[in-house]
Amino acid sequence: MVKSYLRYEPAAAFGVIASGESNITYDTSGKHLLAPALEKIGVWHVRQGVCAKTLTPSTQTRGPSLAVTSIAAVPSSSSLIASGHADGSIRIWDCERGTCETTLNGHKGATTILRFNQTGSLLASGSKDNDIVLWDVIGEVGLFRLRGHRDQVTDLAFLDSGKKLVSASKDKFLRVWDLDIQHCAQIIGGHHSEVWSIDVDPEQRYLVTGSADSELRFYTIKHETVDIKDSSVENKWEILKPFGEIQRQSKDRVATVRFNKSGTLLACQVAGKTVEIYRVLDEAESKRKAKRRVNRKKEKKSSKTVENGNTDDVNLNLTMVTVPDVFKLLQTVRANKKISSISFSPITSKNSLATLALSLNNNLLEIYSVDTNSTTKTSSIELQGHRSDVRSVTLSSDSTLLMSTSHNSVKIWNPSTGSCLRTIDSGYGLCSLFVPGNKYGVIGTKSGNLEIIDVRSGTLVEIVKAHTGSIQSIVATSDGGGFVTGSTDHDVKFWEYETTKIPGQDSVNLTVSNVKNLPMNDDVIVVAVSPDGKHIAAALLDCTVKVYYMDTLKFFLTLYGHKLPVLCMDISSDGDLIVTGSADKNIKIWGLDFGDCHKSIFAHADSVTAVKFVRNTHYIFTAGKDRVVKYWDADKFELLLTLEGHHAEIWCLSVSHRGDFLVTGSHDRSIRRWDRTEEPFFLEEEKEKRLEEMFESDIDNSLENRYLPQQELPEEGAVGVAGKKTKETLTGTDLIIEALDIAAEELKRMAEHEEEKKKGKGAEFRSNVIMMGLPPSDYILRAVSKVHTNDIEQTLLALPFADALKLLSYLKDWSSNPDKVELVCRIATVLLQLHHNQLVATTSTKPLLALLKDILHARVKECKDTLGFNLAAMDHIKQLMASKSDAPFQDAKSKLLEIRAKQSKRDEARGDTRGERRKKKKQKKDDGHVWS
Repeated sequence: MVKSYLRYEPAAAFGVIASGESNITYDTSGKHLLAPALEKIGVWHVRQGVCAKTLTPSTQTRGPSLAVTSIAAVPSSSSLIASGHADGSIRIWDCERGTCETTLNGHKGATTILRFNQTGSLLASGSKDNDIVLWDVIGEVGLFRLRGHRDQVTDLAFLDSGKKLVSASKDKFLRVWDLDIQHCAQIIGGHHSEVWSIDVDPEQRYLVTGSADSELRFYTIKHETVDIKDSSVENKWEILKPFGEIQRQSKDRVATVRFNKSGTLLACQVAGKTVEIYRVLDEAESKRKAKRRVNRKKEKKSSKTVENGNTDDVNLNLTMVTVPDVFKLLQTVRANKKISSISFSPITSKNSLATLALSLNNNLLEIYSVDTNSTTKTSSIELQGHRSDVRSVTLSSDSTLLMSTSHNSVKIWNPSTGSCLRTIDSGYGLCSLFVPGNKYGVIGTKSGNLEIIDVRSGTLVEIVKAHTGSIQSIVATSDGGGFVTGSTDHDVKFWEYETTKIPGQDSVNLTVSNVKNLPMNDDVIVVAVSPDGKHIAAALLDCTVKVYYMDTLKFFLTLYGHKLPVLCMDISSDGDLIVTGSADKNIKIWGLDFGDCHKSIFAHADSVTAVKFVRNTHYIFTAGKDRVVKYWDADKFELLLTLEGHHAEIWCLSVSHRGDFLVTGSHDRSIRRWDRTEEPFFLEEEKEKRLEEMFESDIDNSLENRYLPQQELPEEGAVGVAGKKTKETLTGTDLIIEALDIAAEELKRMAEHEEEKKKGKGAEFRSNVIMMGLPPSDYILRAVSKVHTNDIEQTLLALPFADALKLLSYLKDWSSNPDKVELVCRIATVLLQLHHNQLVATTSTKPLLALLKDILHARVKECKDTLGFNLAAMDHIKQLMASKSDAPFQDAKSKLLEIRAKQSKRDEARGDTRGERRKKKKQKKDDGHVWS
């Protein structure tokens, strides 16, 4: 009988507050902060400092390809957010419900930036593949792809209420795209290095760019409605005009520039530990400042020169507003560690100018309150994760507690919920152990100390100076009365637990005493004790493993064979096998009876860092620096499962007492739990599955694509199809072709049945069971409708011409269904664009095309009329309701009043400048008189 195994699945990941690959952002309410946590997004309640919910993508692929690389929230009041991932996919989430609404595939490289327009109906995405894709969020479909940048797109900004888009890139250029004509309208050079970030203030007066240059550059924005009369042909396309620049304080490159929601502050975050905050003055204030500057200049000149001839030159450039008149450095925020990203809160408290959130590269979120005189840290979210790598994980004997160590702290977790129960300051813990009874823990540190901690109270009880070198390994003895430590000072030491009574108190504390030593001739990297208490094994830096008798400490065996030092090892419960994992990427399975190597397996693509037997079995788990955990059968020497999920090298691994779950800790600061399920699997099936995955992952590099000529990108910026060929689009094409074949077969059978009926032979016609009682036309429509709206173009691209013709012939029937008119039109246009030449050359298609032309135009007009009628009716109802009560439309009303106020301000400002000009002209005339 074929042996079956039980599958292990990823169950939970915790310990990550904010990963550094992506930006953080507030949601529209300002209550929650969205922070990337590797492949997930954590929604943190800022005031309470707790994670309200986690947005987790539900896909088969796991690991670094799924890491979140950018996040954007809709600026208007909506619960939608978008996340971009390292594989180029974009997910739209409903933040309130915590569900993924849709997945959009269009980029070949990691998504670097996402920006919504003001209403949230359009989403622009930039990527490492140098392309920008525009997405229709409501239709869940890609509109078009903008090409032209020669390097990764770093930032995007919408202008003119979403009609134009500005993009920045590492190719040192800014491009302004007109989205109506889908073309590049302006290219702006002048930067000496990569442009890393851009932003536009809410009133759309200025655009700011940040690069590795020592200054921030500013551009004024020309809007379509203004200055149409005096615009000549040359500057018709000049949307951005250089306004000036200001020197930055820091020498590091700019990472992010962002205005706050009201546009009164500008934050410039550099790729270091500082954020510079600038005050943005409004038009009236900046004009007054410019006036004062000019007056001072005038006074200086007049005091220097005796003649009055030069005063007129000063008058000419009167009150020209420059960048320093508008932007003034308010203060600099300094963090303790390198800042990954920043975000302004959309709501401000009464006693401060703004609230600024920072994510640091040591897994930490900090909230600052910005005031006119100072910036104060109001809160930080830090307890739910380690500041650096998780170096060891240990489960208690009943698997209800998990202890993890890092460079400066020990944390106790509940492994089933992932909540942090205790945090204890400590040294750099490299290994750890629960004392029997699970009330105490022992930590071995880099400095050679043993730290004893009280788990219940979360306190450090005692520090014992144990070794002169770092303690690399700590392992319990089989009787539970003590433990063994191995260190780089060439010693293996045996310790026993003792209790000491605190004088004057009833409580008793735990301490340890050194019983015996076993000196070695090289650094000890890892120690293992056999569960039956017979042997102790020590792996040394000279690539060998020495095995001794536990009771007498007499030498028993040496295990030779690894080319690089052994980093981890474990002995099976029955004491028959010892497995060693090494930096040479191999694991070796040895017999402990004679020290013979049963099998050497090339296990990982990098060093093997951890290995553990499942208790009472010969199944092994190994973890490596190649970010994967592997499950092996040590009797058959076969790989059973590969568990992907970590985004960086895995340092440690611990298997529960019953073997029902395992826990891993990694350099990506996450701790992951993998649960054993009730689902059995077979070895052969798993091997086939792995082969299939290998072929599918190579879609882009398939033979037919490998030798195609590479596409030349036009210089001035071009437009392309938004979608991308994926596994889903190929499956969709197969389903459509299959449905067309089944339908053709069915139609043939129906025709034959009709023939026989006429002859009088016809028996009762039985339709094909596969078609589920649907007529052929509806069956094909069902197959087409199953394809995701975003994948329609790519799915139809793979259809052969003969099948495309068949599909066109069905469009006439489908167009009578008003719900499917949009789909029918999309299919028709895509197929006509793709196969235009063949369709024109094929005479038999002309009647079909003429018929479709008449039908589709009429159907689209009907849909348009219905929509227009409904919109007019809704508008009418809105007016009726507004006349009765203004409550439902208060927001709209306040917005209207706000717009009117801004307009009147502008008119006043223009009136003031005209008045000033007239006054100056009068002054000049008066100064010209002889007797004045």
